[in-house]
Amino acid sequence: MVVSYSKNIATVKLNRGSHHNRINENMAFELQDAFGHLGQNPSVRVVILSGVGEYFCKGTDFPPISSQLSNVSYESTLEMLRVSDVVASIRQPVIAVINGDAIDQGMELTLACDIRIASTSAMFGLTQMSKGYIPWDGGSQRLPRLIGQGRAMEMILNSRIIGVDEALHMGLITSEVPPEKLENIGLLMASTIASHGPTATQYLKEAVLKGSDLTLRQGLRLEADLSFLLQTTSDRSEGIKSFLERRKPEYKGE
Repeated sequence: MVVSYSKNIATVKLNRGSHHNRINENMAFELQDAFGHLGQNPSVRVVILSGVGEYFCKGTDFPPISSQLSNVSYESTLEMLRVSDVVASIRQPVIAVINGDAIDQGMELTLACDIRIASTSAMFGLTQMSKGYIPWDGGSQRLPRLIGQGRAMEMILNSRIIGVDEALHMGLITSEVPPEKLENIGLLMASTIASHGPTATQYLKEAVLKGSDLTLRQGLRLEADLSFLLQTTSDRSEGIKSFLERRKPEYKGE
């Protein structure tokens, strides 16, 4: 895995190109560690997640499983390989820049991100049912919330792989981009978000994600509470001051 920084943007790239960037125990540990640290780094305002080479991530490299392995041991193995929750839980927005196929756990990883843009060559699918098991890193929960229950059920039950046109149509991704422009478009989007007040950006993410699990009335209360808290920050004062002075704001995340 490769982590790089450009101003207030961190880019994390899956780097097992010879294995189609499939996630193994080592990569899972690296992802968990990297996102854990990024989430606590106040200088990072946006995170980009992508892959090195031709693929984004084509699933999981499971360790050899003995026929004598107990259910408890098998669940422990899955627990070590789960990475989507740590990606989804950081305060900063995460943009999936999907450079190639995102299959099985690779697709589950993109679902944990806040925004998804994809190369025109990318394919998507949760094909676990065809192999005798079900999505286990958040796919069965996040996909229906994103594209609707019926579409998600049809896609997962049939282990169907789709292209970017269909992914865009159903709302799985927000845009499809020619491969040669994908990285630059991702950086441009991240730069725009990073130019905003980091506290407001984090509050907005919290309002949207937590609000989706609340009733409308509870969600509106959460939005109002976060908006009130934002008024007490120096970033909010800087935003107003810079507007009145017709200059670019200098946010500090305070």
